[in-house]
Amino acid sequence: MSVIESCKKAKAVKYEAAALSTDQKNNILYAVANELVSSASDIIEANKKDMEKGRANGLPEGLLDRLMLDAKRIEGIAEGIRQVAALPDPIGEVSNMSRRPNGLMIGQKRVPMGVIGVIYEARPNVTADVFALCFKTGNVTILRGGKDAFESNFAIVNVIHKVLIENGLSEDICTMLTDTTHEGAALFMKQREYVDLLIPRGGAGLIRSVVENANIPVIETGTGNCHIFVDESADMDMALDIIENAKTQRIGVCNAAESLVVHENILDKFLPALEERLKKVSLFADEKAISLLKNASPASEDDFYTEYLDYKLSIKTVKNVEEAIAHINEHNTGHSESIITKSYENANKFLDGIDAACVYVNASTRFTDGFEFGFGAEIGISTQKLHARGPMGLLALTSYKYIIYGNGQIR
Repeated sequence: MSVIESCKKAKAVKYEAAALSTDQKNNILYAVANELVSSASDIIEANKKDMEKGRANGLPEGLLDRLMLDAKRIEGIAEGIRQVAALPDPIGEVSNMSRRPNGLMIGQKRVPMGVIGVIYEARPNVTADVFALCFKTGNVTILRGGKDAFESNFAIVNVIHKVLIENGLSEDICTMLTDTTHEGAALFMKQREYVDLLIPRGGAGLIRSVVENANIPVIETGTGNCHIFVDESADMDMALDIIENAKTQRIGVCNAAESLVVHENILDKFLPALEERLKKVSLFADEKAISLLKNASPASEDDFYTEYLDYKLSIKTVKNVEEAIAHINEHNTGHSESIITKSYENANKFLDGIDAACVYVNASTRFTDGFEFGFGAEIGISTQKLHARGPMGLLALTSYKYIIYGNGQIR
């Protein structure tokens, strides 16, 4: 099916999706979750084909990690869908109802966006996450995954279609585009007539391409040049634990730490311990820091702007919290930033001064995630400020309309 035909079919069923009751949506989501687990062996076999192609094509380790599915990850995907099903349904919620002097009652009613398109790369879990969140909010989904995850995505969408059809619904409520060419993506970005919202999930190049070329409204989701600032009052053991987790637990994710900022008064104590802890990580340090490290390389200005998605970390020395805030705001991508400190004053300065979707005190940036925030799954991490910011759960996929009750008023 062509890109345009797929978009037309999606638009044709958006009122069918919007009319579903909360119970209908929840029952189908639970059924999809159970069917994914039951079909795990088929999905894993499909994923193996993608992994083999990925290795043959030289996909980086971080992207291969994002691509890989096993029974545990499929159960995690299913659990995310179940969490979405268990969340309150925002659709139909009425708020801010007030009476005007002329007697009109005016309020806001929560409604679906309509047709939501998502363009993403080698992340098959996104396929299920996006469907769950969009379906719960009465939206139709158009999925445009990358060629590296084609077989995995196709297997997951087949499960979703099976459940939709068994429940008497159109499979077009969840559409997967089979054209994975750059030309197909470019064409998809122009379908404003059929698609109400477009969300890119992936690397900086993909996001930039969508933002610059789409004529559909776009929510910019983030590349994550995430920083951790180790203040002079920081608990050293806590700082090392947090940095190790944020940098190495999963290197290919957008909430992994990519840059470390360290107060100059603790360099001599902290950096040798850091290097000992992060033996797998290549360090790129500024002039003050490099003299205290055995195997670091000099950091360029580009290093401080880079989302490595690898076992690499840049290190910047600062004199105080104000300088740390200035450095981070200059180089970050508006995603997630953290301070490790015992100072209540500095923690508040950091919380107030940092311009990012998520700002942490004494915690890993790895918690920036819809699952961890209690949203079930997430459709992405928005790094912009209009409409949605941070992990995007159900509310971020809705709009509202004004409803007005009168008793014969005329103007």
